Amino acid sequence: MSWSGGLTRRWRRTPLKRHFGVFLEELDGLPSSAFVARAFTGAKFVKGFNHLVAATLAADPIVEGGHRVVFLSSDDEDATAPVADLAKQLGFAPVKLGKLNEGGALVHARGRTWGQLIFQDLFKKEQ
Repeated sequence: MSWSGGLTRRWRRTPLKRHFGVFLEELDGLPSSAFVARAFTGAKFVKGFNHLVAATLAADPIVEGGHRVVFLSSDDEDATAPVADLAKQLGFAPVKLGKLNEGGALVHARGRTWGQLIFQDLFKKEQ
């Protein structure tokens, strides 16, 4: 499969087997984001804005002199910079967590296994 310029989360509504030819058990413990990043040759993949519920993301990210934190993770450091810039423009405080299988695992949820930072609504004070 090669990158054709767009991806939505519609694939999550059906088993991964149907779209990517594997079952979750076959991912060898990889976060699904790392698997998707590998599936689209040539794409730059950044995991971000997904550890909070939509209503929280839709709220004003600037609260009491601080900015709501959004976590970013990617295996491509160059891809993270423009997403971090976008987050700042939107009023968020981006925090880079590193690679998908390391920092990305902190905001990963699969079944009953949840990363330590999932749903953490944190703020960073302005400096």
